[in-house]
Amino acid sequence: MTQTRQTAFQTLIASIQPADAGAMQAARERQAQLTKPAGALGLLEELSVRLAGVFSSATPDPRGAAVIVAAGDHGVVQEGVSAYPPEVTPAMVANFTANTPSGMGGAAVNAIARTVGARVYVADVGVNAKLPAHPALTSVKVRMGTRNLRLESAMTREETFQAVLAGADLAAQAIQEGADLIVPGEMGIGNTTPASAITARLLGLDVKDVTGRGTGVDDATLERKQRVILDALAREGSVTSDPLGVLADLGGLEIAFMLGVMLRAASQRRAIVLDGFVEGSAALVGVRLVPALQDYLFAAGECAEVGHAAQLSALGLTPMFRLGLRLGEGTGGVLAVPLIQSAAATLREMRTFAEASVPERG
Repeated sequence: MTQTRQTAFQTLIASIQPADAGAMQAARERQAQLTKPAGALGLLEELSVRLAGVFSSATPDPRGAAVIVAAGDHGVVQEGVSAYPPEVTPAMVANFTANTPSGMGGAAVNAIARTVGARVYVADVGVNAKLPAHPALTSVKVRMGTRNLRLESAMTREETFQAVLAGADLAAQAIQEGADLIVPGEMGIGNTTPASAITARLLGLDVKDVTGRGTGVDDATLERKQRVILDALAREGSVTSDPLGVLADLGGLEIAFMLGVMLRAASQRRAIVLDGFVEGSAALVGVRLVPALQDYLFAAGECAEVGHAAQLSALGLTPMFRLGLRLGEGTGGVLAVPLIQSAAATLREMRTFAEASVPERG
């Protein structure tokens, strides 16, 4: 089974091609002729050019948006690294899929998604509880939470492949059902700990520089969290030259699942909208595996986690906003959907100086 999944993973990696340079050049040329001063739309202009490369069109028209929320638990919570108990993870999955007067789901990501017209998909990839079947829940549970990364590798390589490919499959479904903008999201108590460990290892940074307060832990818990990550790194269970090994050693099932979501979206030339720090850790692994993935990544905002800026810098991404978000779920990514669609609309729908008979700058 491992060989079969490894082959499927390698095939997925190999299918990712760089953005369309010709479409991007055509988009830049069109931008220069639109009825506005050069650069007047700021970051929207660069976003529109990058979207042209993703969708192979000088006038991109991304329509549907989907946020895919992956849920998983973490053995490292046994070390007291979170302000919340692990029972919150299954409770929040129930919240994501609950029937409410406003529609499906009573979490922040549901409310924001309804507002911007995005569809929410929810997957159980590693919740440490038996969840009841629900038509809005995709059950692809690999195991009941990861192992304690302080003491041993969080996942085997086989489990990592399984989670990645499950994410790829759900992303393919979302794309088939009309999504052009894909927002990976997550839910898992304790998951900023593996995200920090992955970031520290891959970027070679000090643990204190990439480890924040997550759910809002106090000073003592933050120090304990940092020590736990230092212990995990000291095991030397992975090396930076093997990014998938780093993910298996230090990561989480929902992080691996989100990597699969990103890889499938890029392979099918869809834009990937990154939310925050945990998503950023998956993206770091992905870009190490296949550098062309970077062409498809769009950073929503810089979140409140201390290591997120370092991730974005390493990925070469400019955030669209800074709202102090640290919730996860894909909330920031969904908030960015209208900005991305607006960037594409300005490139596609604005008239040129010649079309509008507006005098150009002398």
